[in-house]
Amino acid sequence: ISLHLLLSLPLACLFLAAAEEMVNIPGGKMLMGTSATDGRDGESPTKEVELQPFKIDRHPVTNADFRDFVRAQKYKSEAETFGWSFVFQDFVSEELKSKVTQRIESAPWWLPIERVFWRQGSFPDGDTAEDGYHGISPVTAYPPQNSYGLYDMMGNTWEWTSTRFSAARPMYVLRGASWIDTVDGSANHKARITTRMGNTPDSASDNLGFRCAASDGQKGRKKKEKAEL
Repeated sequence: ISLHLLLSLPLACLFLAAAEEMVNIPGGKMLMGTSATDGRDGESPTKEVELQPFKIDRHPVTNADFRDFVRAQKYKSEAETFGWSFVFQDFVSEELKSKVTQRIESAPWWLPIERVFWRQGSFPDGDTAEDGYHGISPVTAYPPQNSYGLYDMMGNTWEWTSTRFSAARPMYVLRGASWIDTVDGSANHKARITTRMGNTPDSASDNLGFRCAASDGQKGRKKKEKAEL
């Protein structure tokens, strides 16, 4: 999901936050970043930052959450309005899925290795790999990664922040890495808690997401930019 879309949703986080309990995070000082020599994209050096108390969603906003918002608010995204290629596609209805009854009895091709075992899930409801999920996973698939009970703070999808990545270009910071990233960084970025990257606000991908956050007493006040988390 793109940041342009999020910035055009003044009611989205209010609607989504009302439907789900947010977690209170106490304010205080913390160390952000890493002193590792392989830090990239402004990940290093380590610096001390001070945060005021705030609230944050327990897990990232899901497709189902966003679907409920679109249906309730009759919202139409910029992509749908201007004909961009990335649009929000609602889930296939149970009625439509029930009409898919054709069976494939045979196929005119073979896998190119002998005695192969090709494991696949039961389509269209399942497609899992041996090491977990093929792509993104349900937001509560794994236990919370911290004492606050927050899910998916690292991995699954990158999450947008309101922090500018570079003054030279209109880019914003994303945190948390995604299912594409690996511990050693061989696939894309290194998956660690200090990992960050920048992207333009019109960027959208299946490994980009967000969660809602709010300062204590923010309701009714003008939104202020917060340090990235």
